[in-house]
Amino acid sequence: MKGKVIVITGASSGIGKALAYEFSGKGSKVVLGARNVENLKKVANDIMLQGGDAVYCATDVSKENECKNLILTAIENYGKIDVLINNAGISMRAMFNDLKLDVLKQVMDINFWGAVYCTKYALPHLLKTKGSVVGVSSIAGLQGLPGRTGYSASKFAMNGFMETLRVENLKTGLHVLMAFPGFTASNIRNTALAADGTMQGESPRDEGKMMSAEAVAGHIYRAVVKRKNRLILTSQGKLTFWINKFFPNWMDKLVYSHMAKEPDSPFK
Repeated sequence: MKGKVIVITGASSGIGKALAYEFSGKGSKVVLGARNVENLKKVANDIMLQGGDAVYCATDVSKENECKNLILTAIENYGKIDVLINNAGISMRAMFNDLKLDVLKQVMDINFWGAVYCTKYALPHLLKTKGSVVGVSSIAGLQGLPGRTGYSASKFAMNGFMETLRVENLKTGLHVLMAFPGFTASNIRNTALAADGTMQGESPRDEGKMMSAEAVAGHIYRAVVKRKNRLILTSQGKLTFWINKFFPNWMDKLVYSHMAKEPDSPFK
């Protein structure tokens, strides 16, 4: 990855921030996008202080024109794109019956349409370099999670989009990776939306028992280098995938029971 140009969305915190350090530490040039400009600037400046090469662009991925500007920032500064990592995301936690529909739409706009917009504008450049497009999904994109209809729907949609993109480009040299982290110690649950669209504020889970964002970033880096198609992280995630494949009814009951144990779970 030395000398490669890597575009990362959601790069101001969590997995995106960890990816920025992971790739820049290996000699890549990173182009960082996120809504939190102050944090984004700090990450870019810190990478440069460490001898890395980074630029940033304020990016709300739910807005098509801002995704286009992020890709233009990469081309204007480095002249090419080798890897696009669609990492920006937001979660939600509420029963669908209680959920305002504009909350679900907001989650879809960021998690799904953000990936579509960025990929659309990056694709011509990625085809030139025979590069990689990465979708950072979740175990919620392999198994529907109760209380997270919008989040699971957005991640399933991203998976379908990316898989189709891979098949369409079997003969072009484009590499498509879908990464499915398990529960990760990151900011996404703290900013998760409640039924009315307000931020949840506190994570209902013990982050001390989760995989760190840095560990996830390391796995994704190696999967990009090896040009893998799929990356499922954590033993819990892998077990979920295989049980759901062969025993889906049992998996539904296990997931319901597990998620109902969350503090202040919206269902019991």
